[in-house]
Amino acid sequence: MPSRFAESRSRISDLTLDEAFQTAKKLFEDLSFGYATDWKSEQQNRRIVGFLPIYVPREILHALDMLPVGLFGAGDKIPVVRGDAYFQSYICHLPRTVIEMALNDSLKDFDAFLFPAICDVIRNLSGIFQLTYKDKLVRFLDFPQNFQSAVGGVFYRHELERLAADLGALNGKSLSTDALNHSIGLYNQNRALLKDLSNFRSSYPHKLSAADHYLILRAGQVMTVEHHNAYVERILELLPSVEAIEADKIRVVVSGSFCEQPPLGLIRTVENAGCYIVDDDFQLGLKWTEGDIPDKTEDPVGALVNAYLNNSTFSSAVYDGDNPKEISLERQVREHRADGVIFCAPSFCDPALLDRPILEKAMERKHIRHIGFQYHENLGQFHVVKEQAGTFADMIKLWD
Repeated sequence: MPSRFAESRSRISDLTLDEAFQTAKKLFEDLSFGYATDWKSEQQNRRIVGFLPIYVPREILHALDMLPVGLFGAGDKIPVVRGDAYFQSYICHLPRTVIEMALNDSLKDFDAFLFPAICDVIRNLSGIFQLTYKDKLVRFLDFPQNFQSAVGGVFYRHELERLAADLGALNGKSLSTDALNHSIGLYNQNRALLKDLSNFRSSYPHKLSAADHYLILRAGQVMTVEHHNAYVERILELLPSVEAIEADKIRVVVSGSFCEQPPLGLIRTVENAGCYIVDDDFQLGLKWTEGDIPDKTEDPVGALVNAYLNNSTFSSAVYDGDNPKEISLERQVREHRADGVIFCAPSFCDPALLDRPILEKAMERKHIRHIGFQYHENLGQFHVVKEQAGTFADMIKLWD
């Protein structure tokens, strides 16, 4: 009998659009990560590596025959009982549900966990995982804040080489040039497909809702890259035939939701309140590198290093004085013909909330309208958000 992984992979070419969305929804709701477990069971040397938001070099994991799986919390799908005992009340909600999942054995089939440098909360969560999973690899992955190749580049190469060696020890595999080049090529294809999907959503937001777009991307945090590429290709084949009438809504860019993800209901609420979300920073790690990374080089690790230093997207989790974030956000608004910006950040998210005043002032200087509110991942009531977003949409339609 085929596994759920093999069965779902073999049916891609026959999927209807509704079935494709249902596939993504099932993966989103499966907190036992059955897809990853089935994938791992098919070959003895396979390993599952969980990672926290935002970005990790998934190409290295793939080249080592490992499945990178994003851990973005559980929203309101599980009660947080023990997780609250590990963290203060004045930090974001994400680590509480992640540690709750660890304690209730949802992550028992994982072999390693990566905690990319975002903030002190994620750093502390990595320490808790080291105490909880003493028999598994737990790594805090630091990133350069200096973007000079002779400084930050040397540091980041060392981090990547050490990461590859530590992961390879889990299944006896070493990182080869050919394997890493191949993996880089697959992820180049994935980013290109997601770019096409994002462009379609921006051009025809009435044909692809922000919630469905989000679920498609979220599936990419669980599926193999080969599977996700075929899956997105199939969706792109089907989308042009969608028949839908464009509603009288404004076009908005959502900014600030790059780490702890907004509840799916909140995304739907914003759109139902009269706003087409034409771009956002949800699932930012999937599109972290802008453009392709060279995939036929003698030094693919160096290609990954250069891509991070020179082609990373902007984020509040990274300080880059040479590329002000407000310029990037303005460009994002212009490129997607947005009517305004919604600053939508998790409660107590220091990186997003510290950057918000700078970004708001920049939007005001450029006469770009904006509003802002906060959320946490298990938020279930959206009445206030609906009123704010609806008023924002009505104001722009009235005065423009």
